[in-house]
Amino acid sequence: MINTTIKPSYAERAFQTGIIVVLSLVGLICLFPFYYIVVVSFATPAEFRLGGLLLFPKAWTLISYEYILSTKAFVKSAGISGFLAIVGTVASLIATSTLSYGLSRRRLKVRKLLMLMILLTTLFNPGIIPGYLVVKELGMINSISSLIIPVLTNGWYVLLMKGFFDSIPPSLDEAARIDGCNDISVWFRIILPLSLPSLAAFGLFYAVGYWNTFFTAVLYINNHERWPLQILLQNMLIDSSTAMGVNALVETGMQNIPSETKKMAAVVISTLPILVVYPFLQKHFAKGAMVGSVKE
Repeated sequence: MINTTIKPSYAERAFQTGIIVVLSLVGLICLFPFYYIVVVSFATPAEFRLGGLLLFPKAWTLISYEYILSTKAFVKSAGISGFLAIVGTVASLIATSTLSYGLSRRRLKVRKLLMLMILLTTLFNPGIIPGYLVVKELGMINSISSLIIPVLTNGWYVLLMKGFFDSIPPSLDEAARIDGCNDISVWFRIILPLSLPSLAAFGLFYAVGYWNTFFTAVLYINNHERWPLQILLQNMLIDSSTAMGVNALVETGMQNIPSETKKMAAVVISTLPILVVYPFLQKHFAKGAMVGSVKE
């Protein structure tokens, strides 16, 4: 049997090796800041005060994490962000999936009009002031609902999920109706089980967005007791003792902890939930986010 495999030339192998080396260096450069944050968060106050670039601490300590988790402000903000990530994601998935499924049904009379309206939202942004006035008139200022309802769904996600529903054979819908299923039964028994990869992908997109809520909270939340985690972190970068509460320093007896190590520990804690969830849903990205976007 003749071997038709063409071996790469020396120049091609050198080029591929160079690309691997360059990309590896770029990857290390991108990972180093996060590595430095983790290292500093575990460093002892005495070692951190020595100055210089701290690459690997001689002694590891959890004192910064103990301080962060002992403060009511951080725990409360983390709870608010967790509430947004869970409740907001579920609400957004329900709104996006039901709207996308409705648009995929050709018997819907106002289907083209709704499609046009959704498409316009992807092209034009109403602006900050109109959005603020709408939220204010609805009485949602300083309310957690102001961080969910205005961003409940995304036009681009609706269009992508509609493409997924369009790829489901209509015969499944017709067969279910012959068996006596109504629209709700078809939705729960047929469509949702087939949509799990897509829901997992978009669910992670929504969860990351809600967990990282910042700009809408700056606009709509004036009460510091209702700050999500990202607002608290931003204020910690300015003044950690003010953001976390001065009394916490006295109550916990941790007055000598450098503010930098506390900030780094807070960043690690706020990033950890997404890093934990991401690997479990990564396998659904290609299949869930892209299915229906390309016609076979």
